[in-house]
Amino acid sequence: MIVNEWYGYFNSKLDKNSLEYLLTTATTKGIDSVHKHIKGKIAALPNGMPQLKSLKLDRKKLDAFFDYLLLAKSTEVFAATDITHSWEPQPQVNTPAALEEQILKHFKKTKDPFLKQRLWFQLVRYYYFMERGDEAISADASKTLNTFNAYKNAFQQNMIYHRTLGYVAGWYYKNKNYAMSNYLNSLCYNYSMEAKIPAEWSFRPQEEADWIRTLQMAKTTAEKATLWHLLGIHYDPQRAIQEIVQLDAKSEKLDLLLARIVNKTEYGLDNFYQSAPDSAAKQSLKQNTALVSSIALKNNTAKPYFWNLAAGYLNFMNQDYTAARSFYNTARKQLPKDDKLVMAQYKILDWTLYVKELKKIDAKTEAQMIEPLNWFANLKEGKDTINSLRFYKALDQSISNLAELYKKQGDVIKANAFKSYFQFYADNNKIEQMKALLQKQDKSTFEQTMLRYYPFNMHDLSYHQSQVLTYQDKIDEAIVMMNKSESGGFIMPANPFNIRINDCHDCDHENKQAKDMYAIDVLKTIQNIKAEIKQGKNVYKNAYLLANAFYNVSFYGNSRTFYQGKVMQVEGNTPFEIPGTFRTMLLSNKIAEKYYLVAANAAKTKEQKARCTFMASKCERNESYNRAYNKPENANENYWNVDIEPVFFGKYFSILKSQYGDTQFYEEAIKECGYFRSYDDKY
Repeated sequence: MIVNEWYGYFNSKLDKNSLEYLLTTATTKGIDSVHKHIKGKIAALPNGMPQLKSLKLDRKKLDAFFDYLLLAKSTEVFAATDITHSWEPQPQVNTPAALEEQILKHFKKTKDPFLKQRLWFQLVRYYYFMERGDEAISADASKTLNTFNAYKNAFQQNMIYHRTLGYVAGWYYKNKNYAMSNYLNSLCYNYSMEAKIPAEWSFRPQEEADWIRTLQMAKTTAEKATLWHLLGIHYDPQRAIQEIVQLDAKSEKLDLLLARIVNKTEYGLDNFYQSAPDSAAKQSLKQNTALVSSIALKNNTAKPYFWNLAAGYLNFMNQDYTAARSFYNTARKQLPKDDKLVMAQYKILDWTLYVKELKKIDAKTEAQMIEPLNWFANLKEGKDTINSLRFYKALDQSISNLAELYKKQGDVIKANAFKSYFQFYADNNKIEQMKALLQKQDKSTFEQTMLRYYPFNMHDLSYHQSQVLTYQDKIDEAIVMMNKSESGGFIMPANPFNIRINDCHDCDHENKQAKDMYAIDVLKTIQNIKAEIKQGKNVYKNAYLLANAFYNVSFYGNSRTFYQGKVMQVEGNTPFEIPGTFRTMLLSNKIAEKYYLVAANAAKTKEQKARCTFMASKCERNESYNRAYNKPENANENYWNVDIEPVFFGKYFSILKSQYGDTQFYEEAIKECGYFRSYDDKY
């Protein structure tokens, strides 16, 4: 705004970028340098600074501009300080006496009305800060008020006038005349869009008596409407709406308050911190629905379709779908057809109500849903854009409703296509049915539309199946599926075939591997190892390596990356960040324990047997944690509110001590493992 004003002052001959720099960025020194360069007192300016010397500008105007700019910059020492909170010590304001003389001198000397009004603004602002700390000063003695009043009729009531008026409102607020302060702020608020935010921030009604006095100051119906509008923004939109409707049902001040009521109602019903709406939220919904519906029914506002849409939506939230449909039907006849945003908003509301009213989905219903589903999909995919349109929440809720309805009808494939859910992917038969649908050559138009909402493709599903088969120790099948996925998986952050006495994932991750190992490489290595075991080759070593691998691709191991995929959506660092459907599978160490025991049975030395027994104890301990992690009632819990009863001293510690107490590994385990050391000391 300020740049545009000066741009007009110079008849568009001084470019906006230069003005932007001089008015908002340049320091006093920078402004002075640019001015001296124009006068030829400086040969050159650094890059980035405005080069104005060659411009054919009115030099008298230009000199006056720089004189004013330097003066205005001087006021920033008190007028543009850092923001402090009310509870913090307020900084001392220093308004230099010499500066008052300078402003007054320029103000009296200047004939140009554009500059004179800005100098008046600077003078009023100067006096405001000078008097801000003096609460004893009276209105009659105030230089702020006297200076404003002396010249308020001499200038246009433009933006700079209302900026000046804002400081007068601030003076009254500091001197506890809240009624006058709020009235003046309402005048600023009503002037322009740029003035709205600072005026709204400054509008602070106190007691009802102050508010009544403020209303009495209003000279017109429009001023009263603005006052009620501001009160509604801050405190009571319901009361404000009723008052404005009585003053002028067509006032544009009603629109924002209507939006405020709808938003507050939504928040009350869908508060993140509450599992269900409380009685106050339900009562608010009931009251707001009645209020907005009563106004909408009269159809005498400036934008009756807004009120009918809002009334329909509030009745929708109140689960009165018949009333909602009636209001939407009325709104449809009133909609401005050339307003793309409003038409889209109506379409969203109409769609969500349509879905909510569905009792059954049949072929006829599916045919009706094709167009709106494609419309939403185009918005979601960015193929169509409507500025300022918020549709994600409405789409998500309606799609969830469709999925639930399909579930009730027993069509889990379509339900999952619309709203993918983890339990579906625990059943391989269902996954195969989903893959069959994806591969279907003659998909219906509805199926094609529906699958625009499905988040996975054939490769994602095959990769998931490969992961599940791995945790079932079906490695040959897992490799086939992973190859079908056309993905080798992620790079393992550590070698899953290596293991430590004490788990230290960071230590493992720091060890740079000679060659990157992908998920498919892990599977192929396991396949080769199993083939050698089957042939009776190096059974101890191979079984031990297998056990390490299965341990490390579980939650407890160094290669959790193995199970990260699109379907399972697991990237967390705690068991509770693993979806409950897959938690048992990814936490289990039973396959690892099995292979440690196979290795122990094949071991030829007590040292080897001791090592395998200790590694089995790690699996035993982890499985004790899993008893708590896998309880159905803990599916959505967290570490801090779940009781875990770990088994630190299980059967394998007992075997280790009774049978392998004389081994070197026994001593190594005591040194490295605090749990085992505690067991050894106790028993």
